[in-house]
Amino acid sequence: MSIKILIKRKFKKEALPDATNILMKARSNAMGNKGYISTETLVNYNDPQSVLILSMWQSKEDWDRYRESGPRKEHEKKYAELLEGPTEYEVFRMGM
Repeated sequence: MSIKILIKRKFKKEALPDATNILMKARSNAMGNKGYISTETLVNYNDPQSVLILSMWQSKEDWDRYRESGPRKEHEKKYAELLEGPTEYEVFRMGM
């Protein structure tokens, strides 16, 4: 069953150019992983520091495997330096 991952991040204002670069690299990295379907990046209209990533995967197991991968962990370390607070995750399955 397909799932969507909602990833919420709040970046420091001065970090937005670096965050954009890392987000693009992270998406490229995700594309090569088993079970990856798509990603959307949404920027809050009234607060451009607030970003929501919607990542779709074929299964929770595929997402978990990717989430624990070395390249993704490296991206997370880079994000940590740019964030105002913790990253929030929510996992949703498609349909009822």
